[in-house]
Amino acid sequence: MILKKLEYLFDANRAWAAAIKEKDPTFFTNLSQQQAPEYLWIGCSDSRVPANQIVDLPPGEVFVHRNIANVVVYTDLNALSVIHYAVEVIKVKHIIVCGHYGCGGIKAAMEDKEYGLIDNWLRHVKDVSRFHEEELAALPESERLDRLCELNVMEQVRNVANTSIVKNAWKQGKELSVHGWVYDVSNGILQDLNMCVSDHCELSGKL
Repeated sequence: MILKKLEYLFDANRAWAAAIKEKDPTFFTNLSQQQAPEYLWIGCSDSRVPANQIVDLPPGEVFVHRNIANVVVYTDLNALSVIHYAVEVIKVKHIIVCGHYGCGGIKAAMEDKEYGLIDNWLRHVKDVSRFHEEELAALPESERLDRLCELNVMEQVRNVANTSIVKNAWKQGKELSVHGWVYDVSNGILQDLNMCVSDHCELSGKL
């Protein structure tokens, strides 16, 4: 039998909203009046990686963009529009690119298989693998997936930092940093990859 209305999810929503309002009667009223998060989270679409919960922040505190394997490319108007809105309108101070170990998109990019339409998207990850071919080849096979997850995050930090949006923000003296993190689904812990860019000097020095 096909469920067309998913009523149990609406029931869960009503219970959740009621519980929130019982703790704080003005929560949704206040939330509806403004959106002023300091963080833009660019992450993977994986259902196990919910941005707000990972950093224990309530709704309204994190502006989020997610796609397969947390990729940022200059032809993706969706990602660029999100970055532009976050930087120019919301005026976030931090852009966090967060990948995760065991990423299915990264794994698929490492395999010599065809998956269809998504192969075009994963081409970007394959390029990252090609850029670091020697390093990855020197690792035990069991470590390559996790390392490519990290390298992919670092490459996407470079891509974000090199957008005209971020470069212009720095030229205007705005306080804005781009961070590279990776999340371990197996234990819930975030790791800082020490890939943080905050201005033109760091951009030219690191990237």
